[in-house]
Amino acid sequence: MLPQEFIRKKRDGARLDAAEIDTFVRGITDGSVTEGQAAAFAMAVFFRGMDLDERVALTLAMKNSGSVMRWDHLSLPGPVVDKHSTGGVGDKVSLILAPALAACGGFVPMVSGRGLGHTGGTLDKFESIPGYRAKPDRATLERVVKEVGCAVIGATDDIAPADRRLYAIRDVTATVETIDLLTSSILSKKLAAGLDGLVMDVKFGSGAFLPPYDKARELAQSIVTVAEGAGLPTVALMTDMNEVLGLTAGNALEMRECIDILRGGKAEPRLYEVTAALAAELLALVKLAPDVAAGRAMFDRAMANGQAAERFARMVQALGGPADLLEHPDRYLDAAPIVRPVHPERDGVVAAIDVRATGIAVVALGGGRTKTTDPIDFAVGLADVAGLGASVGPAGRPLAIVHARSEAQADAAAALIRQAFTVADTAPAAGPLIAERLGR
Repeated sequence: MLPQEFIRKKRDGARLDAAEIDTFVRGITDGSVTEGQAAAFAMAVFFRGMDLDERVALTLAMKNSGSVMRWDHLSLPGPVVDKHSTGGVGDKVSLILAPALAACGGFVPMVSGRGLGHTGGTLDKFESIPGYRAKPDRATLERVVKEVGCAVIGATDDIAPADRRLYAIRDVTATVETIDLLTSSILSKKLAAGLDGLVMDVKFGSGAFLPPYDKARELAQSIVTVAEGAGLPTVALMTDMNEVLGLTAGNALEMRECIDILRGGKAEPRLYEVTAALAAELLALVKLAPDVAAGRAMFDRAMANGQAAERFARMVQALGGPADLLEHPDRYLDAAPIVRPVHPERDGVVAAIDVRATGIAVVALGGGRTKTTDPIDFAVGLADVAGLGASVGPAGRPLAIVHARSEAQADAAAALIRQAFTVADTAPAAGPLIAERLGR
C-alpha cells in the first residue's frame, strides 16, 4: 500500500491491520516515508484514534524497528525490570529506585531520557556526575547489569529508531499529546529493553506532562492495556504532581538530595513514599515479593541497611564515575556561585503552586532545555522548595533557595518563583499522593 493510501485509510476512520502498520513503520525507519507523510499520519491518528489492536501493532512495530535487548545468555538469577515516569518537576525517583530494585534481586537496565520543556530528565541528572558514561556499548551495559544489578543509561540510536523519528515530527506538529502515539512511544523502548515487568508512574497535576487527571488516567490505562497485549506485565500508579517532588529541582542538586537519602539522611516524605510504592508494586508483579506489603518491606530494608547505596556506588563506578561519590559528593558535583533565598511578600502558608512555572524557572536558570541541542548547566536550580501547607514569610521560611550562575539569572528565577506560589491564611485540603492503581 502506498503511504498516502495508508494515511487516507486512517484519515477516513478505517482500522489498520498489523501488516499495514508494520510496513508504514518500516518506511519511517528507512526514510521511504517522508516527514510530511509521517506528520499526516500523526495528525490522522490525533483526530481518528486507534483501537487496542492497532495500538499493540504500532507499539510492536516501533519496538522491532531497531535492536531488541536479550538477556537469556547472561543467565541472570532474577527478573529484568524497569520503571517509567511521565515526568515532573523534581522527579528524582529513578536515582533511588534503580539501585534499590537491584538490591532486592531485580536487574534494571533503565533506559532514561533527557529533560525537555519544564520537566527534568533522569539522564541529565546522571550526567552531572563527572565521567559517568550514559551511553555505554552493549557489552559494558550487559556486564554492569549482571555484576551490579542496575545501569541507568540513555537510549542508543539503534533502540526504536522509528519512535525517535516520529517523536521529532510530532514535537513540531502539535501531536505529542496523542494518547495512541504516546503509548507506543513509551512502550516501544521499554519492550526493546527485554523486560519481564514494568511499573509506570503517571503524573497528574500542575507540574505534570498531562495535568488533567482524566487525561493522565487515560494514558495510564492505555499503557497498561497495550503493555499486557504486547506481553509485558505492567502496573501503573497515578501520582500527584501539584508540588515539587522532594526538596530540589535541578540536576546536581537532585543528585545531592538522593545521595543524602541513600546514605541514611531524612527523605522528604512524598518522595520516599512514591519511590517505595513503585518498588513494592514492581517487586510483587515479578514475584520477587509475595505481595505488595512484602515488597514494601524489602524496599525499606534495602534503604535502611545500605544495600541500595552500595548498588548505586558500584553502578556509578562501573560506568566511569568516581568511586567515592557517595562519600564526597561536593568534591565532584558542580555548585552554583549564587545561592539566594526567595521569600514571599507576606506571612502565611503555601496554598497553591504552579509547579510547571517552577520547572520553567529551572530551565530559565540554564538547568533545562527548550530544544534538544541546548547545553545544560548542572549546578543551577532550586533547593529547599516549600510544599503545600508550609508556613512561609518575609523573615521566615523561604519559598525556595535559588542556585544561579549570575545575579541576573537569580533575579529572573526569583520573580518566577514568587509568581508560581500562592500564599494564603489557610492551608489547602490535602489530596492523595497516590490516587489510583491500574493493572493486574
